[in-house]
Amino acid sequence: MKKLLIVWCSTTGGTRQMAEAAERGAQEALEPGDAVEVLRLHAAQAGPADLLAADAVVLATPEHLGSMAGPMKDFLDRAYYACLDRVNGRPWALLVCAGTDGAGTIRQSERIATGLRLRKAAVPVLVITHAQTPEAILAPKTIGAADLERCAATGATLAAGLAAGIW
Repeated sequence: MKKLLIVWCSTTGGTRQMAEAAERGAQEALEPGDAVEVLRLHAAQAGPADLLAADAVVLATPEHLGSMAGPMKDFLDRAYYACLDRVNGRPWALLVCAGTDGAGTIRQSERIATGLRLRKAAVPVLVITHAQTPEAILAPKTIGAADLERCAATGATLAAGLAAGIW
């Protein structure tokens, strides 16, 4: 059975909603009998063995101070050397929830994925919340339906690709 791993972390709920949408999209893309398992794990619970067992991965992270959130960076730090040269060519996609920009997180994530020799399977989904004040930054987020559908489409793309044997 092939496995799609969705690794996520969230501070204010926005990225959690995005990861859940990707999981929903992946599940909805699968037909009865498709040999694909979809597993969503918080970054603190995921480890190198999870990445090694995955045939494709979606990373979902908020942007903190211009880079990926600490729990996602910690997951990738723990997994990097254990997975180096062992996940080459596996497809991956990125979901980012950011206040204003997201470019730093996308750049950092793509550099790490390049180092792991993962293959980009989708354009990163970037959701801008426009949170600018400390109160707005720390407030619970609600991601709009259109953005959640973009996340669902990303999950669906990876799951359908696994089911079809594309990757």
